[in-house]
Amino acid sequence: MKKFWQISLYVFLFVASILWIYPYIWMVLASFKPANEIYGQFLPSRLTLEHYRFILQAADQMDRPFMLALGNSLLISVAVTLGVLVTSALVGFALSRLYFKGRNMIFNFIIFQMIFPGFMFIVPLYVLIKNLGLIDTRTAVILPSLVSAWGVFMFTQSFRAVPGEYLEAAKMDGANDLWIIARVLVPLTSSTASIVGLFTFIGIWDNFMWPLIIVSDYSKMPLSVLLASFNMQYGSYLGPVLAGSVLQTMPMVVIFLIFRKYFLQGISMSLK
Repeated sequence: MKKFWQISLYVFLFVASILWIYPYIWMVLASFKPANEIYGQFLPSRLTLEHYRFILQAADQMDRPFMLALGNSLLISVAVTLGVLVTSALVGFALSRLYFKGRNMIFNFIIFQMIFPGFMFIVPLYVLIKNLGLIDTRTAVILPSLVSAWGVFMFTQSFRAVPGEYLEAAKMDGANDLWIIARVLVPLTSSTASIVGLFTFIGIWDNFMWPLIIVSDYSKMPLSVLLASFNMQYGSYLGPVLAGSVLQTMPMVVIFLIFRKYFLQGISMSLK
C-alpha cells in the first residue's frame, strides 16, 4: 500500500511539473513558428527565425534596441552581484568577527529591515537618486542594490561558523583583515557566496519596478523593461514579443542548469 501511494505521488508531481513548464515550452516553440501558426497547432509546420531577426534588426528602427538592452541587463546584473558579494562579505566580517559597541543592535536592525517589502522605500529612494542627479542612468539602477540585507545576514552567519583558529593562524602569519576575508573566510564559505551571488543575479535580472520608474531612455533600459514597453506599444507583433521573452529567460535557464545544486541548496537553507 505504501508503494502505491509513493507511485501515485510521483505521478502527480510529474503531471504537475508538465503543467507548470507547459507555458514556457509553448512560448519557445511559438517564437520559432511562422506568424500565422502561433495560435494554431502546438508543433510548428516549419521553424523560422523571422521573429528573432525582427528583434535584432527591425526593432532598432522602432527605437527599441533589444540587444543593447540585453547588454544593459548583463552589465547591471553582474555589477550588482559583484557589489553585493563584496559589501556583504565586508559587513558580514565586521558583524561576526569585530567587537564594537552597537554591533548586535546593527545586526538586529538588518534583520528587522528584511521584514519590510522593497516597494516601501521607492519614494525616498527616488528623491535621493533625483537629488544626486542620477535619473535616467544605469548608475541609478545599480547603486541602490549594491548592499543586500539578506546577503549581509547570510555572510554573517556563515563567518560565525568558521573556527576562530583559522583566523588566529592567518593573523600570526601577518595577514590583515582584507586578506583574511578574501583568502580564508570566503573560500571556507564558498557555498554561501555562490547562493548569495546566484539569487542576487536572478533577482536583479528579473527586476522590473525600479528600472521602470527611474529609466525612460530606451538605450539605457534593461531588457525586462524594454520588452514591456515594446509589448505595450507594439503588442500586435506577438512573434517578436515571444522571441524577446525567450531571450529574457534564456540566461536564467542556463544559470539554473549550471548552478542548480547551489539553487536547491539555497532553497533548503531558506526553509531552515
